[in-house]
Amino acid sequence: MEENQAMSMPRIGESAPEFKAVTTQGNINFPADFKGSWVILFSHPADFTPVCTSEFMTFASMESKFAEVNCKLVGLSVDGLYSHIAWLRTIKEKISYKGMKDVEVKFPLIEDITMEVAKKYGMIQPGESNTKAVRAVFFIDPKGIIRTIIYYPLSLGRNFDELYRVVVALQAADSFGVAMPADWRPGDDVIVPTAGSCGVAKERMDGKEEGVTCHDWFFCTKKIAEDKVWAAVKKK
Repeated sequence: MEENQAMSMPRIGESAPEFKAVTTQGNINFPADFKGSWVILFSHPADFTPVCTSEFMTFASMESKFAEVNCKLVGLSVDGLYSHIAWLRTIKEKISYKGMKDVEVKFPLIEDITMEVAKKYGMIQPGESNTKAVRAVFFIDPKGIIRTIIYYPLSLGRNFDELYRVVVALQAADSFGVAMPADWRPGDDVIVPTAGSCGVAKERMDGKEEGVTCHDWFFCTKKIAEDKVWAAVKKK
C-alpha cells in the first residue's frame, strides 16, 4: 500500500492536486494562490547537495525571464524549513558557479518533511530512493491543469533552456491553435491541425490555402513570425 501511494501521480490534462504548505516565502495554498499564472512546480532530492545547488542558482537567475512569460516557480524537497533557509543563505553568501554569484532565491521552496506533497505528485520513486524526491517538473496552466510532466533521475541536472522552451511553446500552441514540431523555437514553422474534410485537405495539398505548406496530407505547416509569438506569450 505504501509503495502504491509513493508511486501514484497525476496525469497530463488533470487538475493539479491541491495542498497547503509552509514555504520559505510563507504559507501557500496550491494551486489556488497561482490562479491566472503558469506555474512550474519542481522537486529536488535534498538541500546542501551539488546538483540541486546548480539547479537552484540557475532557476533563480532565470526567474525574471520566466516571469516575463507569466510563469511562476515553486520548488519542493522533503527537507525542513530551517534547512531550506540555511541552504539558500549559503548559496547567496558562498557559492559562485558559471558566472552566477550572490544569487538570491526568491521563489517559494516547500517544506515537505512528511513527504505528503511529494507522494501526491509521484515525486518519490522507490527505484531511485525511498526518502528523496526525484527531479520532477510539473507545468501547470492558469486554470490549474497539468500540461506537461518531465522527470529526471537524482544524478542528472535539468536542462533549463528546455524548461523555458516548454512554457513558451505551450502558450504559443494555445494562442494560435497549432502544434509544435520537434525542437520548435519562436519563429520556426508550426504544425497546423489535420484538415477536417477531404476538400480542405485537397486545397492544402494543391497549395490553395494561403501560408500553409503541406509535406503530405497529414503533415502541414505554416509560419508564425517570432514577434507575433512573443506578443502572444509575454506578460502584459
